[in-house]
Amino acid sequence: MEAILEYLLTIPEGRVVTYGQIAEWMGNKGLSRLVGNYLHQNPDPGRYPCYKVVNHRGKLTGRFAFGGINVQKELLEADGVEVSEDYVVDLKKYQWKEEG
Repeated sequence: MEAILEYLLTIPEGRVVTYGQIAEWMGNKGLSRLVGNYLHQNPDPGRYPCYKVVNHRGKLTGRFAFGGINVQKELLEADGVEVSEDYVVDLKKYQWKEEG
């Protein structure tokens, strides 16, 4: 699972990924809940930016473990990601897709 944390370090500034996207990168898109549970236990949120992970619709998690949904919103906005009043990120604009 350490690989999930390392994956977070590859997400560029101003971009987000989804739980399912990380699970698919791991080889099984069905593991998105496992990814979410693991990120909820992030041992070093200052180093591993789990705030950059949203659901498949771009919605921020209401259970953001490190200060709540408003903190996640603030962190994303500080990173250059626009978040709507209803806590949604435009995935067409901000979702990062690995090349290659």
